[in-house]
Amino acid sequence: MLFSKAEYKQRLDKVKKMMQEKSIDLLISHDANNMNYLTGYDAWSFYYAQCAIVHIDVEEPLCFVRAQDAGGAYIKTYLKNESVLVYDENYIHKWPKHPYDYLVEIIKEKNWDKLSIGVEMDAHYFTAFCYEKLKQGLPNAKIKDSDRLVNWARLVKSDTEISFMKSAAKISELGMKTAMEVIKPGVRQCDAVGEIQKTLFYGTEEFGGEYSSIATLLPTGKGTSASHLTATQDKFVEGDATIVELSGVYKRYHAPMARTVLLGKPNQLKIDTMNKTIEALNAGISVIKPGNTADDVAQEFWKVLDKYGIEKKSRTGYSIGIGYPPDWGEHTLNIYKGDMTILEPNVCFHMIAVMQFGDWGVEASESIRVTENGSELFCNFPKELHIKS
Repeated sequence: MLFSKAEYKQRLDKVKKMMQEKSIDLLISHDANNMNYLTGYDAWSFYYAQCAIVHIDVEEPLCFVRAQDAGGAYIKTYLKNESVLVYDENYIHKWPKHPYDYLVEIIKEKNWDKLSIGVEMDAHYFTAFCYEKLKQGLPNAKIKDSDRLVNWARLVKSDTEISFMKSAAKISELGMKTAMEVIKPGVRQCDAVGEIQKTLFYGTEEFGGEYSSIATLLPTGKGTSASHLTATQDKFVEGDATIVELSGVYKRYHAPMARTVLLGKPNQLKIDTMNKTIEALNAGISVIKPGNTADDVAQEFWKVLDKYGIEKKSRTGYSIGIGYPPDWGEHTLNIYKGDMTILEPNVCFHMIAVMQFGDWGVEASESIRVTENGSELFCNFPKELHIKS
């Protein structure tokens, strides 16, 4: 059990309070991150139906998992055995039969079929089939979108969660150091990522790493003008820039970081653009403090870009914490103009300054924690364009 029972109870109490505010009696949380947050469950089983279930008046959540994964629920969660609900293997890939058919039976047996039920309509892996099974099987229930209720409950981290993210950040630093060492002309991209991944898993002597919820991203050359490209078998070429975006992971907590490396002679345009990018990033960071909003941070960031005539339409940050594939973002706060989310101590986010110009780009990012008086960076690694001549 990663956290104390007291911390899990605090989480549950927070979620129940939010349920009450939204008039939700029963919450079905399919998001793997939220399952972890509510129960401690941690396994690579999210590709098929599973969920955490919270009743407004029941002492602890229920964990609904496949029979093959029940052992993981007994091992990883803090729940009593009777709170682990197991569906049989004969529900696996037997359409139109589906695990949520059994979930519907359970809800009916507990006389919860006339309640207001909140579901995560836009959660990864909560399929249209899941929703249709609930809607058809529970015609007397009021099924509504919970509107990322648990995601928002996760926004402010506990001190223990912060400590996990600091450990993840140390691994991120080591991974980026390896990236800067192994990216060279003539080296295959896949070989470089192999070394980076090795570092991210080896971690430190004190603690090892885990798989990240996003693959190491490695747009190179013209690819730096695009986002979310991964390594190929192509070799790095002198004169090209490469953006490296990665995250160390500890106990499923992430601390992402992005940096840009240039192979060959210094390119003044890219150096100047990187410096302007860092100036914008630092300007945004300078106004991070409790009471300010995500909009305040975004406004300061874009003031610098406007000064230099740089256009950027995408957001420049999002909240982070627990992460399972395919994403390490929490789907709540965005560092973007108009997001009036108020910053509080221990709110954490990944602030990304990526600039793209048709056939080239540069990027730097920081994972950031809001403190009592301002902010702190999780990682300590130079943001400047790393030139390897």
